[in-house]
Parts: sequence; C-alpha cells; structure tokens
Amino acid sequence: MTTFPRLAAFGLLAGLLVACTPGGDGDYVAAGQKQEQLPALTVEQLADKVGCAPRIQVDASDIRTGYCKTDDGEFFVSTFATEDGKDAWMDQAPEYKPHLVGPRWTVLADLEVLEALQIPLDGDLHLSDHRVSQSPAPGNDAGTGY
Repeated sequence: MTTFPRLAAFGLLAGLLVACTPGGDGDYVAAGQKQEQLPALTVEQLADKVGCAPRIQVDASDIRTGYCKTDDGEFFVSTFATEDGKDAWMDQAPEYKPHLVGPRWTVLADLEVLEALQIPLDGDLHLSDHRVSQSPAPGNDAGTGY
C-alpha cells in the first residue's frame, strides 16, 4: 500500500518540475551565461525624451556625444558601444560634475539640470563616484548602481 502514495508523490513532483521549467523563449538565463542586452538608446532617442534636438559633438564607433539646451538647462548626452566603454570614459570625467547614468549612456550637467532630467530619462544620479549611486532614482529605495 505504500507504493501508491510514493507514486502519487513522484507524479506530483514530476508535474511541478515540468511546470517550473522555463520554455525556450523565457527570460531565464543559466548561471555563467550573459543575458542578451536590449539595444541601447541613441543620443537622439535620449534627447527626444526631454524635447531636444541634439547637436552632435562626437560621432565615433565607441562613443557619441550630443549637446542639448532645453528650458531645464544645458547638458551633454553621451552613448557608448559597451558598458565597459562608459565606465572607462567616466573614470576620466570630471568628478566635480554630477552625472545622470543609464545603460550605456551618461548625461553631464549641473545638478539642477540633472534633477529635472532624471525622471524623463529614468537615470540614476551619481554625484561623484560613477560606480556608486549617491541618491536613489525617483520611486526606488536604492539606486541601480549603473
């Protein structure tokens, strides 16, 4: 008689295992593998979010930078081919200037301008060290640490 409860438990376990196994088109990423990145936003797409038509200052394969001037103020939007490229650039950026940071992009401006741009651009405000957010993004308890 103990065979039936064991078979039932095994059947239930097998059903749960199948139900919890992700399909081939899910968001699951195995340990040690990198998740496919979404296409990065362009300088033009970021500028458009805040109503600016940027003047492109740098147009290279690894970095693009545009100058913008809106009612909120003046700022520079830079996009990068890789996250490592963004980090290397920011290592050389002036530490006295705060940055608004997102995936493979940065905005450099005065703090008041960045605060006005933070919500529309959904960026993380970095006051000095770009690898650590000193202020949480609006609506979050902690920064994302881009």
